[in-house]
Amino acid sequence: MRAEDDERTAGGPSRRRVMTAAAVATAAAATGLGTGAAAARPEGGGPRTGRIDTHHHALPPDMRKWAVDHGLLPREGGPNWGRWDLNRTLDTMDDLGIAAGVASAPAPPELFRDRRLAASGTRVFNESLTGLVRDHPSRFGFFAYLPLLHVDVAIAEAAYALDELGADGVLLMANAGGRYLGEPAFDPLFAELDRRRAVAFVHPAGLADARPVPGVEEWIADFMLDTTRTALSLVGAGTLDRYRHLSVILSHAGGFLPYLGGRVEHAGRQGEGPSPAAFRRAVRRFYYDTAMPMSPYATPSLLAAAGAGRLLFGTDWPQVARPEVDRTTALLDRDPSLDRRARAAVNRENALRLFPALARRLRR
Repeated sequence: MRAEDDERTAGGPSRRRVMTAAAVATAAAATGLGTGAAAARPEGGGPRTGRIDTHHHALPPDMRKWAVDHGLLPREGGPNWGRWDLNRTLDTMDDLGIAAGVASAPAPPELFRDRRLAASGTRVFNESLTGLVRDHPSRFGFFAYLPLLHVDVAIAEAAYALDELGADGVLLMANAGGRYLGEPAFDPLFAELDRRRAVAFVHPAGLADARPVPGVEEWIADFMLDTTRTALSLVGAGTLDRYRHLSVILSHAGGFLPYLGGRVEHAGRQGEGPSPAAFRRAVRRFYYDTAMPMSPYATPSLLAAAGAGRLLFGTDWPQVARPEVDRTTALLDRDPSLDRRARAAVNRENALRLFPALARRLRR
């Protein structure tokens, strides 16, 4: 490994980061972010100060080969997430002061409709991410993928990933075959995750029964509603109250959940939804990542609903391309709703508490 790679793996600034600092500032000016300190350079960057990205996708070589072999990806081109590259990822992390990313690979549950394929494919996913963490322990953690169409397989894989592979948590798609996470079929899985005091990262799968809106991409609104539906499903089913040792992260700032609070409580008072008290408890139990992007529109409502202690930095890299990751990170750094203490909590401190194994690796 070259000296530059040693420095990057340890979380320090790469030579390329120094060389591109001027380019980042130029791009910030071109996109209207200004040339102030927050726009031109990241807050912190080393393993003891840098951000922790909890909405961070990865596709190591073994996983990509499996995806190509099974028709999920073309051999050339494809979506942004399908063109993941380690060096490009490390450069992006270095440039934006990201000490570590908790990697995940959100595949459509229907990909694993076949039971045998669910067991073998999920194992490839999770062992591939384990290899990434093994090779770069101070730069990555990972969420283990669980195939929700087969709850017993998901339970077995959760045990293997958390107990044997050292996963930092598990990835749950918001729905599987149109069933949302509060449905009784998922109770055995939640009981097992609760027993292990696990962290579950909930990622949208797309609305199973949605008709596309011409000119409106699915991820703009349908993904947000998918997350909101599964969160309300968990609240209405009392899942969070039954499994109090489970931590749940909602992608994309919780979808619409924090902004529907008044309407949900109104429904509860009329006996048409969860009780207002149950909803308020749940909103403050969930964690939320900033990858909606959150700033500048959603931050005040989310802070009022949940508090800065429940927010986690997230980029959605590499599905979100580099110029937008730069822009949304700079907007978060300048967000007037976050004071210095709140920003430190969002960027790093909340994640350190939530992921103790990753925290230990960063402190070595």
